[in-house]
Amino acid sequence: MGSSSSSYSGGNQNDREPELGDLIEIFRDNYEHWAVYVGAGFVVHFVNHSGVSSGNPVQAENGTVRKEKLWDVVGKDKWRINNSMDRKYKPRPANVIVEDAKAMVGKELGYHLVEYNCEHFVKELRCGVAESLQVEKLAAVALVGGAGVIGLAGAMASRNRPSPF
Repeated sequence: MGSSSSSYSGGNQNDREPELGDLIEIFRDNYEHWAVYVGAGFVVHFVNHSGVSSGNPVQAENGTVRKEKLWDVVGKDKWRINNSMDRKYKPRPANVIVEDAKAMVGKELGYHLVEYNCEHFVKELRCGVAESLQVEKLAAVALVGGAGVIGLAGAMASRNRPSPF
């Protein structure tokens, strides 16, 4: 993959086109949205019912897994392939990631900005571990600032949901 006339070059900050199972990080105004590349220009991503993945108040609600064209999800925002979690955890085979992602399309899951958001969803697909660096950074800021530490730490510690995969 990856010719110099890449159809994905627009806001892409990488030197290559996405490959099956790659995680796509999209830079919104005040948060990052995440998706997983499933081929033919499509991604699978997790959005809450208001249509966005992050940036809403911290509250539990349901969200939907969607399969959409990469460009429809990215819009005019900058984006990059970000598989940095692979340094910490071994990624699952690309075909398994894609199969599982496609099998989740249309399903409703519990969405929570801190406990399970779009970043948790795609990282669980790729590596089997639901982590969110955005949440970890937020927790670090809260620790330094002292605001909301108990509630955030409690929410993070109490997350014992079974994996949908």
